[in-house]
Amino acid sequence: MSLSIGLVVHASRRGVFEEAVEPLSGISLKWVTYGHEHEIRPRVQSLADGHALDGLLVGAVPYRACRDVLSPGLPVAVTRSSALDLALALSQAQARGWQPVPVSIDTFDQEVVSEVAEALHIDRTRVACLPYADDQTVEEICAFHQRSLRQGGGYVITARTAVLRQLRGSLRVLNGSPVPSSIRAELHELVLRIRSEQAGAAGFAAGVFCVNRHGGPGDLERARMGLLQLLRATPELSDAWIENRGRRGVVVLGRRTVFERLSRNWLIVPVLEQAQESLGVGVAAGFGVGPSARSSVILAERAAARAESENRPCGYLMEDSGLVIGPLGPGGPPQPRSAQEQGDRMRSLARTVGLSPATLSRLAAIERDLAGRTVTPSELADAMAVTDPSGRRLVRKLHAHGLVTAEGLTQTHRKGRPTGLYRLAIAAALTGGPADTHPLPTDTRSLTTVPATA
Repeated sequence: MSLSIGLVVHASRRGVFEEAVEPLSGISLKWVTYGHEHEIRPRVQSLADGHALDGLLVGAVPYRACRDVLSPGLPVAVTRSSALDLALALSQAQARGWQPVPVSIDTFDQEVVSEVAEALHIDRTRVACLPYADDQTVEEICAFHQRSLRQGGGYVITARTAVLRQLRGSLRVLNGSPVPSSIRAELHELVLRIRSEQAGAAGFAAGVFCVNRHGGPGDLERARMGLLQLLRATPELSDAWIENRGRRGVVVLGRRTVFERLSRNWLIVPVLEQAQESLGVGVAAGFGVGPSARSSVILAERAAARAESENRPCGYLMEDSGLVIGPLGPGGPPQPRSAQEQGDRMRSLARTVGLSPATLSRLAAIERDLAGRTVTPSELADAMAVTDPSGRRLVRKLHAHGLVTAEGLTQTHRKGRPTGLYRLAIAAALTGGPADTHPLPTDTRSLTTVPATA
């Protein structure tokens, strides 16, 4: 089945995007074309109201204008100019016979500019850079370029259409907006993310709930039967299969979405608090997500054993990929509204950055484990089990959204260039700001990756 993807593009860039998407199949494109920023929000609103979108590809400026009208669960990829786009713009300047410096660049991250300048042997001290920020105006960006080139000579590389239009005639200016290959890569990544999330939502999952070991056989049996009735009366589990599991346990089988609802998107497990209050027993919960019901139950049993080792009511999630999330605390009496807002905050931030909520959760857990310590892109790549280039791209993506801060350089090897040090700042983004009236529970979760067979 084809995916319905919305594309929000400036009218002058429509041809570039059409070239980018032409080779792709299996997607149905819904176009939103605008000439001025004030047109973006109502046109995206109309698209969202009239079509069931599976995803949206949008630039940083249009996203800022329309993000409040997008549904919380909609996967969104925000296109940003890459190192390739900057290198191509610099090559275009060379082809025109322009000296490589001085040059004034907007929108690109500082790290991308430094990386490309070093690769092309360009004097970085003569390269001015103004990274993208949500609150920048066209006038402020133009003023930056005029100040940077006030000595005369030089040229501008901009990824902002309005800046390009305003500076033409007064300064030499080149377009650094994403080229078709960059756009195609972003769209391909978005499609893969949507397919992965759809597959995950439809996948098998299991839950194993165990009452604590205190008390005699009769007490355990009464507690287990009470737990069984409590789970059968839980609205989130109305579509699940619930049965006895041994002397102390109850097993629940269903789709992943069943357990996401029960755990408020892997934040808390209110039913554990209900068991404590109504039955007077502590309960450990384990959730497993695997390719089959059998593998999901095995993972859920391992997760429940890990939860029991905490010696308090809590839960853990284990996936066949090796992902582990926990401990998930009871969270007090169920608070669907605040829990939903917490989940929405995570999904919204993940969508802004262009990552999956699971990836952002993994990064948040790594930040907790670091306890304020800095990390190199290579170390972050190791923690995320990805390649070093992917780690560097991830850091650039996080830095563009203020989710890491640069903390200087370190020389990891005697030979070679210094490596950047970064401090993760995801927790502050999830809990701070006026939109976050319900911060994450104080019983914070940790998240690690372990072998699926552990």
